[in-house]
Order: sequence, then C-alpha cells, then structure tokens
Amino acid sequence: MATPTNLPASFTSGDVLTAVNMNNLRGAFRILQVVSANYSTTVSSASTTYVDSGLSATITCQATSSKVLVLINQVGYTSSGGTEEAVRLVRNLPTDPTVLQTQTGCVYSAGSAVSGAVSFIYLDSPASTSAITYRTQLSRSVGTGTVYLQVNSIPSNITLFEVSA
Repeated sequence: MATPTNLPASFTSGDVLTAVNMNNLRGAFRILQVVSANYSTTVSSASTTYVDSGLSATITCQATSSKVLVLINQVGYTSSGGTEEAVRLVRNLPTDPTVLQTQTGCVYSAGSAVSGAVSFIYLDSPASTSAITYRTQLSRSVGTGTVYLQVNSIPSNITLFEVSA
C-alpha cells in the first residue's frame, strides 16, 4: 500500500496550498531513476532446473522507502509437443536471492511450434539502499522438449523504475 502524503483529504474553492502542502505533493510518487537493459543471446533449457536467461539490470535506490517498478518482456519459443516454459523474476540483494514471480507460457499444441511473449509488471518494496539486481530465469515446466528465450536473437528487455513513496 502506498504511503499517503500529508495533503488535506479534500480542497474547496478558494483554498490556498501552503509550502509544506506543495512540497508533500511534489515529493510523492515521483520517478527518481530509470535503469534499462536488453539481452539478445539465445538461452535454452531442457530441464525443470532453472537457468539464468541472461537478462538482468541493477538499481541502487536512494531511500529504503522507495519502490521499484519492474517491467520485463521476453520472447519464448518451444517446438516440442506438450512442452511448456516457466520464467521467473528473481531479486538479488547481496545476501538474499528471492523469487518474486513466476510466469508460464509458450505451450506447444496441435503440432505447431509456438512463440510468445512472457511479460512481468511487478512493484517491489526492497527496503534497501544496496545495489539490487533483478534477473529472470528459464526452465521447462511441462513436457520433455526444450524451451528457449531470445530465440533468433530477438532481444528481451528489462526496465527498472525507482518510485518515491
């Protein structure tokens, strides 16, 4: 839940904002920094054990109260019957790797190879001013085939936004 500002609950015609009100409004929910990265080397997995996808970005928040909005888009592919991929988002603090979210996609069916995007939109509350790396990992979640990311050098991308709270 967002931290509320100290602004009045409502305003009426003729109200004048004080300098304190204006500063509270100016400081609330601003984008403090943006970090982005792309990765286009093909990564594959024929196992249910997760492997790094190669896509990652690192951000150092200005305050422990900051949130990090993570946006990720990766193109997956499988050409084996009954095979499905899983992609997970991992936050790496220096001593605390944490799986934040897992998505599945690219289910092979009806005799056709399948490609499709796996996307993440995740609002994190890391409570840290240390460098934080966000990365994705790939595994096969169903079936016996091989799953891929960045196939044919189609780039995946990650964007991190530090949001003041």
